[in-house]
Amino acid sequence: MSAFTFKEATVSSFHDALKTNTVTGSQLVEWYLDRIEAYNKQGPSIQAIVTVNPRAVEEAKQLDAYFAETGMMKGPLHGVPVLVKDQAETAGIVTTFGSKAFEAYVPEHDATIIKQLREAGAVILAKTSMCDFAAGWFSFSSVTDHTKNPYDFDRESGGSSAGTSAGIASNFGLIGVGEDTGGSIRLPSSFNNLFGLRPTTGLISRNGFSPLVHFQDTPGPITRTVKDAAKLMDVLVDFDENDAFTSAVAYTSDKGRYEAALEGASMQQYRVGVLSDAFGPDSDPDCAPVNEQVRAAVSWLKASGVEVIEGLTIPGMEEWIADTSLYTTQSKKDINAFLSKRPHAPVKSFKEIYDAELFHPMNDLFHDINGGPEEPEGDGSYYRKRIRQEEFRRAIVHLMMEQGVDFLIYPTVRVLPPTREELYAQKWTCLTFPTNTVIASQSGLPSMSVPAGFAAHLPVGFELVGKPFAESDLLRFAYAYEQQASPRREPVL
Repeated sequence: MSAFTFKEATVSSFHDALKTNTVTGSQLVEWYLDRIEAYNKQGPSIQAIVTVNPRAVEEAKQLDAYFAETGMMKGPLHGVPVLVKDQAETAGIVTTFGSKAFEAYVPEHDATIIKQLREAGAVILAKTSMCDFAAGWFSFSSVTDHTKNPYDFDRESGGSSAGTSAGIASNFGLIGVGEDTGGSIRLPSSFNNLFGLRPTTGLISRNGFSPLVHFQDTPGPITRTVKDAAKLMDVLVDFDENDAFTSAVAYTSDKGRYEAALEGASMQQYRVGVLSDAFGPDSDPDCAPVNEQVRAAVSWLKASGVEVIEGLTIPGMEEWIADTSLYTTQSKKDINAFLSKRPHAPVKSFKEIYDAELFHPMNDLFHDINGGPEEPEGDGSYYRKRIRQEEFRRAIVHLMMEQGVDFLIYPTVRVLPPTREELYAQKWTCLTFPTNTVIASQSGLPSMSVPAGFAAHLPVGFELVGKPFAESDLLRFAYAYEQQASPRREPVL
């Protein structure tokens, strides 16, 4: 009987150990809870976890009993302890949306994905930190203050899915769920040496998630391995009558087949184009180490037999980004609509939160959202920007088709994780932070952040952008890369 390794466990390693009676689900839950107790608010005080599910051990024991009696697993995630961004409503468990206005808010209903996870046999282990209402790139929250990067406690873990990323990197849970509007899955995945997939909006239900820009919002997996991300996709991708956007599922034939698609995966079956104008200036000391590490990863791909097309550009990239940005225009209405449908919510509008200053003072996007229109359609640039998003998508896909490439590759973020000191000195604001994640978000394309290695001790990620509904291809490529490059390195807490 081989020993089970708790650290860096995967769904497969856990299930294999479960079948040989080497470990139980409740033992795994208790191991994670002990680790959260030791490192989340004590020791390095990572501050990734907001609320632990008080019934997690009990639920795990019920699943253990079911397995002992039947010899069967309840589903593909049987007994798997999951960290969920505190953006998803959980019945009976406090849900804060990152805001101290909601410190005592206990929803009556589960978000759709929480139901899906439970039906798949998963244990909701804990809710994870996020900046107030997911409005930012950093981890500043009026509930948890600041989530530390487990690779360097003085640095940013990245937002807004800060706690899921720092928590999964720190082995506080087995797999994680984040949410991505402009990059909130991929940016913190890059900063935490993880795999983060942004699926096409609508493949996974947002019902029960607080919104930011409803036509860009999507939950998605944040995991230590690609196979675990694929397993999550198989559970979560589905039509939901409570989210009209999930009609997008009709456009893909991959539903339920994401893990199966990894079989026989090869990097060499794909062509990759390097988007050179998504790299920061080499003369910029903040960008240079990231550029060097991503270029090293590209060189490694070429040496491994992947056909790489260098020097691709999208003319006017900065203008495209500005012309397709709708955060300050759309977010107030979307948050208001969400709150107004919750009779037990402590506040009913964004303005109530803003006027009472119930948000972290470092979340500067709150000021921009507050200054935005009550009705986005009344803004003179609104429809032009919506159309520009469609044109941006067409320009990117045209480039890929013209050059015969399957993916574009570039740094997920142009700079290393900032220090808290830099952020408090306002070196960047939310709208000036040099993240490339907005490229896929504002063009509506699927994308994935993949660990590229380390610059000194800090994780660097590269982003792959695919064609519409190319989630399986992204996972296949990342899986083959992971098998050969082994880029994951756990932090020392």
